[in-house]
Amino acid sequence: MKTYRKTDFPVSDVRRFIEPGPIVLVSSHWKGENNIMTMGWHMIMEFSPSLIGCYIWQNNHSFEMVRRSRECVINVPTEDLIRTVIGIGNSSGADIDKFAQFGLTAEPATEVKAPLIKECYANFECRLADARLVKKYSLFVWEVVKAHVAERPRFPRTVHYRGDGRFMISGREVSYRRYFKPEML
Repeated sequence: MKTYRKTDFPVSDVRRFIEPGPIVLVSSHWKGENNIMTMGWHMIMEFSPSLIGCYIWQNNHSFEMVRRSRECVINVPTEDLIRTVIGIGNSSGADIDKFAQFGLTAEPATEVKAPLIKECYANFECRLADARLVKKYSLFVWEVVKAHVAERPRFPRTVHYRGDGRFMISGREVSYRRYFKPEML
């Protein structure tokens, strides 16, 4: 078994090692306006109903749109969209139409008014399930009410943020199913 030599590290940067999953694009709709934001701070909170917790900064243009509409779509982009993901994250929907600016296609959702992003691998239509942590922590708890996932590839190459402008692309898929005990999660 390998061991590591360690040094002190800034606690404000530990997120580089424990980011919860792929970067997603959150699309929203409020009063005739669509918007998209790049987000990396999210987590699965429950399997059934399917609940996802998302941190959305109060100063982000999408914050008020999703707070007021109480819905959004969580879209999962793949590696081919990394420059688009970065561009969306570096701009504000208060200044530009991000769908037009980045050449993305807004498709109608079936359960919410927020649009799906056609170019993304998966789209999860969400409704706000719990708003109790929004005011204090900017943490939204969403229930996924409809999911759309591409048939291929089975394991998409998703983008994961490491901090300081560094990203990781999901890699080789491995299976340890014979050792896995679901009740241990």
